[in-house]
Amino acid sequence: MRSAPRRLLVAAAAALLGGCLSGCGASTHVPTLTLYNGQHPETTDSLVLGFEKATGIHVIVRSNDEDYLADEIVEEGSRSPADVIYTENSQALEYLQQKGLLAKVERSTVAKSQAKYDSPRDDWVGVSARVSVLIYNPSLIKRSQLPTHVVQLGEPRYKGKLAIANAESDFEPIVTSVLRAYGKARTLAWLKAIKANASVGNHIYPDNETIADEVNRGVAAFGIVNQYYWWRMRAEVGASNMHSKITYFAPRDPGYVLDISGAAVLRSSRHKALAQRFLAFIVSRRGQQIIAHSISFEYPIDSGVTTAQPETPFKDLQPNPINIRELGAGTEAIALLREVQLI
Repeated sequence: MRSAPRRLLVAAAAALLGGCLSGCGASTHVPTLTLYNGQHPETTDSLVLGFEKATGIHVIVRSNDEDYLADEIVEEGSRSPADVIYTENSQALEYLQQKGLLAKVERSTVAKSQAKYDSPRDDWVGVSARVSVLIYNPSLIKRSQLPTHVVQLGEPRYKGKLAIANAESDFEPIVTSVLRAYGKARTLAWLKAIKANASVGNHIYPDNETIADEVNRGVAAFGIVNQYYWWRMRAEVGASNMHSKITYFAPRDPGYVLDISGAAVLRSSRHKALAQRFLAFIVSRRGQQIIAHSISFEYPIDSGVTTAQPETPFKDLQPNPINIRELGAGTEAIALLREVQLI
């Protein structure tokens, strides 16, 4: 297996029950797709509902961590019941591409998306984006005291202040970005240093949701998350209960990473035509508008659709220009994290 499951997003029993409830009662004449979902439900549910209403095609959603689902698809091989996989990050899709398990995306669908956000080989398509930020509690650390470059996270002054979610799949792109910028030796030293800093005070957490909550409650001073965790928390608890803020690393810093969420049709799918319709829908103007107006707080990546949420406009972001091919399948990042015993 590529890695151990990252988060307990959905218990196995609930997933099985949900699949039965969705699929067992469906009429046999209703076209049905099986979606392996590694995305957050806020994004997936709204897109699936829109697709079902637009097409009459029923979608059975099976949710779990994207790395877990990717490993399961590899194990299932040609026997996989999945028609589509939808992930938070491009790395899981690139991993499946390297295994030869993805079908080519129809040209008409690829044409709707910006090439820089799609598979370099046209076997998956970009759907939405998020960006890494620093979440901090001003009562514990001033904005002027925060690092402006990701390598500074390892400095001794942040011992006991920094929070990380080392096993988060969202953390892999940052590690890969640092690796591409500074090489293996410096990246290993950096990982050891941030591990030491976060270990003081027990600020190594299982996921980004925990980082956001702990920083907001004043348990940890600051940490790295994707921007939508802060906005979702704000929507859930209310602006008056927000004691944290977010900010960015310096423009184009290796810690300032744009993560692309994408979807692919499985080569083994028995319903490829329907699966291709699902991909076409989620990158269509209608699909992108659903993302723009949903509480997912993800960025639509259609150049003509902008988020309706009060976030930094997508066009104003200044992330590190690392591309999809350079981010790869995340295997190098996983190897480094294992080497320093962070996973």
